[in-house]
Amino acid sequence: MAASPHTLSSRLLAGWVGGCVWYLERRTIQESPHKFLHLFRNVNKRWITFQHFSFLKRMYVTQLNRSHNQQVKPKPEPVASPFLEKTSSGQAKAEMYEMRPLSPPSLSLSRKPNEKELIELEPASVTEDSIDVRKETKEEKRWKEMKLQVYDLPGILARLSKIKLTGLVVSTTAAGFALAPGPFDWPCFLLTSVGTGLASCAANSINQFFEVPFDSNMNRTKNRPLVRGQISPLLAVSFATCCAVPGVAILTWGVNPLTGALGLFNIFLYTCCYTPLKRISIVNTWVGAVVGAIPPVMGWTAATGSLDAGAFLLGGILYSWQFPHFNALSWGLREDYSRGGYCMMSVTHPGLCRRVALRHCLALLVLSAAAPVLDITTWTFPFVALPINAYISYLGFRFYVDADRRSSRRLFFCSLWHLPLLLLLMLTCKRPRGDGDAAPPPS
Repeated sequence: MAASPHTLSSRLLAGWVGGCVWYLERRTIQESPHKFLHLFRNVNKRWITFQHFSFLKRMYVTQLNRSHNQQVKPKPEPVASPFLEKTSSGQAKAEMYEMRPLSPPSLSLSRKPNEKELIELEPASVTEDSIDVRKETKEEKRWKEMKLQVYDLPGILARLSKIKLTGLVVSTTAAGFALAPGPFDWPCFLLTSVGTGLASCAANSINQFFEVPFDSNMNRTKNRPLVRGQISPLLAVSFATCCAVPGVAILTWGVNPLTGALGLFNIFLYTCCYTPLKRISIVNTWVGAVVGAIPPVMGWTAATGSLDAGAFLLGGILYSWQFPHFNALSWGLREDYSRGGYCMMSVTHPGLCRRVALRHCLALLVLSAAAPVLDITTWTFPFVALPINAYISYLGFRFYVDADRRSSRRLFFCSLWHLPLLLLLMLTCKRPRGDGDAAPPPS
């Protein structure tokens, strides 16, 4: 029995639809594992991202707590001062890098330690070494009292009394004694030199005793004996007393009361006026110049017993010389004086500092010309002293114009040889004694 066309078409359509359904089912079954895996991977990625976020959160909390812990840690110990006794940096580094042997003495020599034992022993040895290094550095940074040796005492006392400055004071006193009219008395000259030197040592020692907190901040003075703790303040004051009392006594009873009064007044002016004024006003420079002008006056009064015009002329020369000398020196030490808290012209009034230095360089020309007028020297002295006075005036002018370290340094070093040479020329050109000054003939 033949099938009808309608029935045939229906079967073909059903077969095509069934084939499509079968094909789709087959594709679905084949691709479902891939889709499932793809979905699992996405979920896995999201889980890793969340884990990473949790890890970042833990790191943030850890860092935050670490900063909190660091805030309550004690401050590191201050750097050791240069005057503390400590070992050299090379020795400290050698001790820091020194390692102990890894094998302890308890290990037998018959067998070698394996790698596991070495790994366990190495951190222990490093930890012990680091603890030892910390203990040693703490011991080094602790304040240690410096023991005073007997053979070091003369040098320490010489630096306490500023022996170079004391030598300059004694030399100017000797020049004043030698330039005074009258016969040269050697015993009186020696007593004057010794008494003036002792008075200068006392004044300088008391000055350093008062300025210890300020000298410790300056590079130029931080190695002084009292700052470094080489001697005690009681010893410094005792030394100053042992110098002042016999010094003034020698000048008063060994020479004359006028010279002794000038020596006592100079100690008072230097310690009680100049020293505190250094932190108050620039007037301290003028007061310090008066202190430096008194020693040649003391030499004159020691030889003559009176204050004459020649004594004031010598004092005026020393007074004017100190301004180019000290102003040029302080110009290169402005940073030090600022740290020390000193009120100097070079720091607060730099223009005035240069003008005053130039002004007193020119004043040396006038004072040298006044020496023969006052019958201290011959008329040869102003002419032979003209070259050195003109040269220091030229350097004072260059310091005034340039206002730099080079010009100030040249002026300062010129002042170091200018004063001794000027006093030597005055002694060479000293006016000879007249007939009225001659010693009476023996009866």
